[in-house]
Amino acid sequence: MKNVTIYSTPTCHFCHAAKEFFKEHNIAYTEHDVASDLEKRKEMIDKSGQLGVPVIVIGGELTVGFDQAKLEKMLGL
Repeated sequence: MKNVTIYSTPTCHFCHAAKEFFKEHNIAYTEHDVASDLEKRKEMIDKSGQLGVPVIVIGGELTVGFDQAKLEKMLGL
């Protein structure tokens, strides 16, 4: 299984949707709350060039936002 990391905020609807998608498919993920963790926020911006969330990294491949079809493809589902 590929490593999955999500950079999110507590109030982000699309972040919640992505995490629910992972839970429904029994995919373990590491979550970083960039609203409270400034170091992880900087890391997210350095990786993506984006301030928007969610930023999702799957096996080294990055996507911004919640696109279920793209996540399925990245995960090989």
